[in-house]
Amino acid sequence: MRKVGLCLALMVPLLAGGCVRTAVGVVKAPFQVAGQVVDWTTTSQDEADRNYGRKMRKKEAREGRERRDYEKRCRKHPEECRGYDGYQAAND
Repeated sequence: MRKVGLCLALMVPLLAGGCVRTAVGVVKAPFQVAGQVVDWTTTSQDEADRNYGRKMRKKEAREGRERRDYEKRCRKHPEECRGYDGYQAAND
């Protein structure tokens, strides 16, 4: 009888340790989920910089295309050229 009692006494902490870990996981889960939602819904500074850079490159590419078209028209009809007054990425 003593051996069974001793065996149970030694096994209780091992079994309880698993329960404690599970309980801690259950308690932490809502906070981890909330943190992940905040990460998904907010934009980091790196993301904002990357998005701004992409937007500006697109605007500059548009300005470059329009300036090339303007210069091409000027070469064909120089009398119509007064100076470029088309799209400018910096003024947008």
